[in-house]
Amino acid sequence: MNTQELIKSAELAAESWSADQILRWAFRTFGEDLAIASAFGVEGMVTIDLASRIAGKFRVFTIDTEFFFPETYSLIERVEQKYGIEVERAYPLLSPEEQERKHGPALWTRNPDQCCEMRKVEPLRRKLSGLRAWISSIRRDQTAQRTSAPKISWDTKFGLVKINPLADWTERQVWSYIHQHQVPYNPLHDQGYPSIGCTHCTRAVRPGEDSRAGRWSGFTKTECGLHVITPAAAETISTNLPDATEV
Repeated sequence: MNTQELIKSAELAAESWSADQILRWAFRTFGEDLAIASAFGVEGMVTIDLASRIAGKFRVFTIDTEFFFPETYSLIERVEQKYGIEVERAYPLLSPEEQERKHGPALWTRNPDQCCEMRKVEPLRRKLSGLRAWISSIRRDQTAQRTSAPKISWDTKFGLVKINPLADWTERQVWSYIHQHQVPYNPLHDQGYPSIGCTHCTRAVRPGEDSRAGRWSGFTKTECGLHVITPAAAETISTNLPDATEV
């Protein structure tokens, strides 16, 4: 079976797999060339906790935009202490001060797409260049763009395998897991922030608003550009993968 067929086989089979099964397949297949990307939202915390129960050793990284909430930085420290890991951090090429000198003040109020490209997408691209696969914690019911997200697929934007173990989870399932397993989470979730990003582009959601309404408020933007769903063949993967049935 060639690489393209293996990825396609895994993608099809994974639709019936649990999050645990997907993570086991991922860790066995990619080992240290796999990492969890997290901004430490509630879904990310579930993924990290699941990984800790499956793999004795696992990697977690974050794209530190240098605009996180203080509560997010505090949570990162708690994660490192609880799970005995060191969260890897990827930073933008420009510091906030350098960005302001080059592009003017408060770029996020004028061109949030450009700001996200520099502070999120470009650092992620650099980080992923050293991996064979990455794990995200997106759910299909979060945004219209994510409704078709496969659990396992070839990420055409970044050129490696992408794994979404929580793709078919609901918000209720996520919170049920958090409470059942006493997983730490960002206290901002209890203050009207269902989705948490950078301080400048995140606000509390008002009663009756969509859960993503607090992100990039005033713009039609709902995605930072990290999760683009573009189905395509995995023709450029340079490694053999185990049969997807070996879960």
